[in-house]
Amino acid sequence: MSAVLQTQTRPVAEPYPAAASMNAASLRALFNAARGSGKRAKEAAESLGLSEGEAIAAHAGAHDYALKATPLRGPWVEVLQALQLCGPVMALTRNTSTVHEKIGVYENISATGHMGLALGEDIDLRLFFSRWHAGFAVSEPANDPKRQPSQSLQFFDRHGVAVHKVYVRPETDREAFHDIVSQFSAADLEVRFTPAPLKETIKPDTDIDAAGLAQGWSEMTDTHQFFGLISKFGVERQQAFRLMEGQFTQRADLGIVRNLLNEAAFDGASIMVFVSSSGCIQIHSGRVLRVEPMVKPTAQWINVLDAGFNLHLREDMIQNAWIVQKPTADGPVTSVEVFDGEGELMAMFFGSRKPGVPEQQAWRDIAARLPRLRATA
Repeated sequence: MSAVLQTQTRPVAEPYPAAASMNAASLRALFNAARGSGKRAKEAAESLGLSEGEAIAAHAGAHDYALKATPLRGPWVEVLQALQLCGPVMALTRNTSTVHEKIGVYENISATGHMGLALGEDIDLRLFFSRWHAGFAVSEPANDPKRQPSQSLQFFDRHGVAVHKVYVRPETDREAFHDIVSQFSAADLEVRFTPAPLKETIKPDTDIDAAGLAQGWSEMTDTHQFFGLISKFGVERQQAFRLMEGQFTQRADLGIVRNLLNEAAFDGASIMVFVSSSGCIQIHSGRVLRVEPMVKPTAQWINVLDAGFNLHLREDMIQNAWIVQKPTADGPVTSVEVFDGEGELMAMFFGSRKPGVPEQQAWRDIAARLPRLRATA
């Protein structure tokens, strides 16, 4: 599923303008004031013109603020492998619009070069370590003074965007967690970030060999071949969907996520939910039970609030939704993919399946009932 991470960028090296004009003490003061107003860490940092990583890095070293950050050294795969001794923790991967949280044990962690896998019973990850630039052990007081402080490992790309986080849970072995922090601590490490680069302009549709794309699409035998296909033809993901509309793709109603989650919960169908950051894809496989919307003055969320899995997706940010079919050796595989207004993939949904096994009929039935939109010219 590495296709999720396809980006076309140009390198830049200038520091963040806000960070360039403030020292660490000033950043800490402003960030803590923003957090005190009720903002989450990401939103607090962005309100100051900073990346989240920049704000966390400012809390390394000695200072009087309650939020503490200790820089970590890699190899990152070894940090994740060590987490197995901690027992259950919460794995969190998010992008701008969607948060994916799974509780479980980090098991079967491996890496080949910069590509890694976590294949635990509950925690299922695809890891792109070339995008992992910095890591921190973070401690922050809980809102309830009777509770223990929040403790986490937080990893960021070179632009200060979170790629993955690991949170201590009540059932976590905190002593083992502290041992990991001590083992991988790099307290004197100075971490720097650079701004996110601009995306290159997508090629005009007329420059794409649509006939060749359609032929290649029809000849796929595995869903993982899709990334190679769009790379071969130099086509952006949604652009490929648009060019194949009516053949392999259909536009869907923007309320599709709520519809499919409610349908899956009602039918008891097992589904797969993929959410990606720039350096990690996190996957839930199984049933969803408790599906709840939440409407606020500034946001509209659809949530899954199950015991071991939480999903929080900004419905109001869905700009495009697609129902996609890809041929495989086991028959067609159907996905639902939703994108925000910047063209970024928010989440993907599949029916639960293993290689060598056809797509389950229950998922196909759900997909068939989902509302489509009429194709555009």
